Amino acid sequence: MKSKASAPGKVILFGEHFVVYGVKAILCAINKRVTVTAEKMEGGKISIQSNIGNLELEPGKSISEINSPLKPFYYLADKMLKNENVGIKIIVESDIPLGVGLGSSSACCVAGAAAISRLFRKTSNEEILALAIEAEKTIFENTSGADCTVCTYGGIMEYDKKNGFHKIESKPNFHLVIANSNIEHSTESVVGEVRQFKEKDEMRFSLLCKKESKLVEEVLELLIENNVKKLGTKVRENQEYLETIGISNDKLREMIQIGQTESFGAKITGAGGGGCIYALTNESNLEHTINQFKDKNYDCFSVKIDFKGLDTF
Repeated sequence: MKSKASAPGKVILFGEHFVVYGVKAILCAINKRVTVTAEKMEGGKISIQSNIGNLELEPGKSISEINSPLKPFYYLADKMLKNENVGIKIIVESDIPLGVGLGSSSACCVAGAAAISRLFRKTSNEEILALAIEAEKTIFENTSGADCTVCTYGGIMEYDKKNGFHKIESKPNFHLVIANSNIEHSTESVVGEVRQFKEKDEMRFSLLCKKESKLVEEVLELLIENNVKKLGTKVRENQEYLETIGISNDKLREMIQIGQTESFGAKITGAGGGGCIYALTNESNLEHTINQFKDKNYDCFSVKIDFKGLDTF
């Protein structure tokens, strides 16, 4: 018996970093996916195969002893194999770039939780999400669960620390061109630098939080209206705030300048310091924007919002 599931990646559209201090963030699922196939097998082992390596271990190992990016899959399989006399073979296929803030880890956890759990019982999306967040905590101990939530349910979601998650029902029709700086970065380190900025100038940071909060509320209205040009002005405005708190660098600035030549607006998505930016487009300027990046030899691709979320088959 085989069980198969896929989950989309994600982009933070607005609110990164400020969300840590109580401001809403807006995230969306994107139509790049991770697909996980799980199958019971004889021999009692957990075998995981992926494009970033393989892992094969007996069940019952302490998760703290496993030094592998595949340990969320091991965690899920080991949890499901309690009182079972079989092994599990897991195959992971992904078209989401790794480690650049596009939710590859969360999509892996969601698709993995669905495929592995459904080998043994029918699980609801709510149960799968809870399992996925547990699994993600094996690699990101302080995860908010926001990424796993949007990867499970798809579409656009607003999130804040006080009220949690709320799915936005509007379905705007725009494209994002994602460009990769190929600069490695540490989210933890960049978050620490933003904290230092805040501690040095509490008043200035508080004002930026208020501006970001107002911007996000305006964005929520524009998403309902599907007003991509005005959304573009908010993208540019949000990028100015991210520049102010110090998460940009010369390469990211160059990419944003390239992106804004043809698109409605471009900004960092995720932690900054490296990773990706996105440029907001529609059919009228999608190809022109892609060509601008390709002419400068940047890795880029276009995505749309994924409204489906978790898919099992």
